Amino acid sequence: MVSTPVDTMPLAPDTAPPNDPDRLRGLFLLRPGLAYLNHGSFGACPRPVFAAYQAWQAELEREPVLFLSRRYESLLAEARESLATYLGASADDLVYATNITLALNVVAQSLDLAPGDEILSTDLEYGAMNTMWQCLCDRAGARYVRQPIPLPVESAEQVVEAIWAGRTPRTRALFISHITSGTAMIMPVEALVRRAREEGLVTIVDGAHAVGQVPVDLEALGADYYAGNCHKWMMSPKGAGFLHARRDLQGCLRPLVLSGGYGDLPAGRSRFLAQQEWQGTRDPAAFLTVPEAIRFAAEHRWDEVRTRCHALLKEARARLTEMTGLAPLTPDSPEWYAQMARLPLPPCDGAALKARLYDEFDVEVPAGGGPEGGGVRISVQGYNTPADIDRLLEGLRVLLPQVRERQPA
Repeated sequence: MVSTPVDTMPLAPDTAPPNDPDRLRGLFLLRPGLAYLNHGSFGACPRPVFAAYQAWQAELEREPVLFLSRRYESLLAEARESLATYLGASADDLVYATNITLALNVVAQSLDLAPGDEILSTDLEYGAMNTMWQCLCDRAGARYVRQPIPLPVESAEQVVEAIWAGRTPRTRALFISHITSGTAMIMPVEALVRRAREEGLVTIVDGAHAVGQVPVDLEALGADYYAGNCHKWMMSPKGAGFLHARRDLQGCLRPLVLSGGYGDLPAGRSRFLAQQEWQGTRDPAAFLTVPEAIRFAAEHRWDEVRTRCHALLKEARARLTEMTGLAPLTPDSPEWYAQMARLPLPPCDGAALKARLYDEFDVEVPAGGGPEGGGVRISVQGYNTPADIDRLLEGLRVLLPQVRERQPA
C-alpha cells in the first residue's frame, strides 16, 4: 500500500458512525445546502482524500527531480498494486490513465480497422465514445453498429439478443458499457463478454460508472480490455482513470504519446507499462491518491453505504413513478441499477427544468432527452439524505407543469 504523506490533514473526531450520511456530508467539499444528486457526472472527492492529493503535489514540488526521476516508477507500482487488488486483477496488467476517454482511445486506435470491419455496440453508449468510434470507423471505411435496445428492458436475455442481432461476419469487436451513462442501466456484461469470446470477437468494456458502484472482478470477467474512472464512484481526485488489458494482448496496444518509454526497456520492465505510463512530465498526484480513496471507502464501510444508497434510490424511483405514471426503464432490482437511475419524465423542456431545479431549489441533477427519451438521472452517494430526495421531488412537482411541452391536438 502507498503511504499517505505525513502532512495529510487529519480528520476531526466524530462520535457518529463512520458511514452516517450527515457525517459523510461534512467529509466532502460540496457546497453546504446543495442537494447534489449528480455524483455520476464527475464524482466528488472526500476532504481527507483531497488532502492526500494536495500533499503529493506538494511533495513533488519540494524536490521535482527526486520525485519524477527516482521515485515515480516505484510510487506508481505501489498505487497500481492497490488498485489491482481492489479490481481483482494483476498490477502488471493495468496502467493509470488521465481518464477513461484516453484509455479507450489507446485501445480503439490500436485496432487497425480495415474497410468493411464492424464495431458492434448499442444505442445507449456515452456520446464521447460514439464520437471516437464513428471518427475511427469513418477514417478506415469501417462501420460503427449501434444496436437499438428496446426500452423498458425486461430481461438480460432480451438485451443480449438485441445486441447480437447486429453481429455479422465482419464484426471485429464488441464495445459495451458496464453501466450505461444515459440510462444508468447495469448491462449483462458477463454474458456478453462470454458470448463474444466464444465467437472470437475482441471485447472492450467501458466501466466508467461501474468501478466503485458495483463489484468489479476483472480476472473473473475476462474482457480483453476494460477501462474505468477512479474519480467517479471511487471518489479519487479528478484525473485518475485506468486501462486493464489481458496480458496476451498488451503487445497489440500502441501508446497515444510517443515518449521515453517507447525506447529500450530496463531489465524486468514490461513494454506495456513503460509505454503507457511515461508520457513526459506530468503530475501523477491523482494516480497516487487512489489508494487513499480505497482506504477511505473501507474505513467508512462503503458496502453498507452502497446498500443504503440503493434503498434511498429505490424509494425515489417509486415516488417519482407514482408522480408521473411513467414506467421505469428497468425492472426494480439491484441486477439492473445500483446508486444511479434514469427515470422517465413527461415531454418537457429538459434544459429549462435542469436550470430551474438548480436556481430555484438548489438541486443539481441532469435532466433532458436522449435515445431513451426525456428523463432525470438521479445519483445517490453516501453524503445524500432523504431530504435531498424530498427537495428534488418537490421541485419536480412544482416545475413539471410549467416546463411541459404542449402536444399537438
